[in-house]
Amino acid sequence: MQGAEISRSADSLSADGLRLACVVSRFNSRITERLLRGALEAVHEHGGDSSSVLVVRVPGALELATAARALAVSGRYDALVCVGAVIRGETDHYRWVAEGAVHSIGRIGPETGVPATFGVLTCETPAQAEARSQAGESNAGYHAAVAAMEMARLLEGIRSR
Repeated sequence: MQGAEISRSADSLSADGLRLACVVSRFNSRITERLLRGALEAVHEHGGDSSSVLVVRVPGALELATAARALAVSGRYDALVCVGAVIRGETDHYRWVAEGAVHSIGRIGPETGVPATFGVLTCETPAQAEARSQAGESNAGYHAAVAAMEMARLLEGIRSR
């Protein structure tokens, strides 16, 4: 005997009608703008209107969660996509920024009920960041947007039961 299941797969995912916002770090903007394009491409490819996605730019990766949390508690969005790029430098600063971003963004969904996905690259080298922000489905912003849409639809299914 099998119980009822609620799940959504990226294969059958529709962004149509979802209220989405994307919070983008300006630091390493050459990379983050490509991540944003990837996120918007994912929305478009899944039947959503990418021009209706609110784009909010913040100074750096540590500021992503503050803006995303404000968007979540506004009640106007079904899901949030956070994109940024933290690239290792000569000091441990990279580590603290990456860990802070992971933990603060990771708390938004459980605390507010609005999914906030993590599309922040944490790379050893600029070349790695370039590779993970290329156009297409290997783009980390693309993946973060798909995860946001999937979670929004999953929560929609849970709430409608």
